[in-house]
Amino acid sequence: MSYQVPRGTQDVLPQEISKWHRLEELIRQFCYVYNYEEIRTPIFEHTNVFKRGNDSSDMVNKEMYTFQLENSATSLTLRPEGTAGVVRAFVEHKLYGQPDLPLKMYYCGPQFRHERPQKGRMRIFNQFGVEVLGAKDPLLDVETIALGWSFVSALGLSDLKVLINTLGDDASRSAYREALRAHFKDEIGSMCADCQRRYEQNPLRILDCKIDRERAIMKSAPKMSDYLNDESKAYFQAVLDGLDALGIPYEIDDRLVRGLDYYTHTVFEVVSVNKEMGAQSTVFAGGRYDGLVEYFGGPQGMSGIGWALGLERLLLACEAEGIDLGEESGLDAYVLCLAPQAKTAALQLVTQLRSSGYRCDMDYLGRSFKAQFKSVERKHARTAIFLGDKELESGEVTIKEIDTQKQHTVPLNDIVAVMDRLFDETQEAEGGCTCGHVHE
Repeated sequence: MSYQVPRGTQDVLPQEISKWHRLEELIRQFCYVYNYEEIRTPIFEHTNVFKRGNDSSDMVNKEMYTFQLENSATSLTLRPEGTAGVVRAFVEHKLYGQPDLPLKMYYCGPQFRHERPQKGRMRIFNQFGVEVLGAKDPLLDVETIALGWSFVSALGLSDLKVLINTLGDDASRSAYREALRAHFKDEIGSMCADCQRRYEQNPLRILDCKIDRERAIMKSAPKMSDYLNDESKAYFQAVLDGLDALGIPYEIDDRLVRGLDYYTHTVFEVVSVNKEMGAQSTVFAGGRYDGLVEYFGGPQGMSGIGWALGLERLLLACEAEGIDLGEESGLDAYVLCLAPQAKTAALQLVTQLRSSGYRCDMDYLGRSFKAQFKSVERKHARTAIFLGDKELESGEVTIKEIDTQKQHTVPLNDIVAVMDRLFDETQEAEGGCTCGHVHE
């Protein structure tokens, strides 16, 4: 019997993880300088956190992993997206009472959606997202977009464009919904089942249909911009002016509505135009939401904005543009154990070096010298340390610098001091340190 990961999931193997670490480290750095703080919410929530009222989104209606334990009336759902849980936590812990709003937060972790797996679309995917809660200002919309744009630009991605639209305020959307219902009324019966459901729940979402998108009735649908009131127009223009001020290029897409029902005013997607990305071209996306905080019991009228990106999708975008995120750094030292009786001393040695911040390892298989040295090469170790009967007797070890082939015989008691000197010399020669050791 063979065992395999479930369809739509994957293993991230040790040789691949350095890319993930690079992405996560870099975006955490950007969040730090933008003054965003991390929040961690449960992997599952009460189902009504995600399934709210007459929601028309596919995520809620088709893709959620919902379950009830035996002898329990509580319905729970594995989180399909990050925003709802963050807003729930914001309200539950009364974070809206803090004096310095808005509260800027980010999260990172797995999300779960039962959808058809394909390139760039998994049933378990890792999502990084930001949420800004407690203030409504078009410049906050600009700032959140700028954070994501700066991050993907720092990675070296260039085959990208920003698509942006506005859904307006409640009054504007209400007028637009009625216009769409009137427009689709005579043909809705011949359209797909999702469109028919959305016609009753939220006709804006009909514009997001992938099945009927090429029909003439879709192409002739009224535009949101024709139903915006003056306040909504002014808000959107302020967002565009802010993007212009920061030099962030964008295209207005009047068909962009996003996949979730809670969005208001600004919605946006940053998409790859690289042909290697195929249909799954969205790198990160999000928008403003005016009613979500109030829905969870928070203050009336308190708004939020955020976006999310899938790390798997981002890795594909980097691969498509030939961006090398770098291999995992090699070892600082590999201890070659040249005699069985030296194994304990070797373990003591690597433990001592590790305590001083050096990344090191040793042989545990009793292999030959030749086989052990192959590990030195495979692990890209900067130094090899030889420890056998001779070294145990003399109390000295030999350190070999792999790049220069220089060898140093040093007392065991001085090993850390010598390593510090060798690595400091290398740092000076290279103009910067690449080891994991923290130098005083």
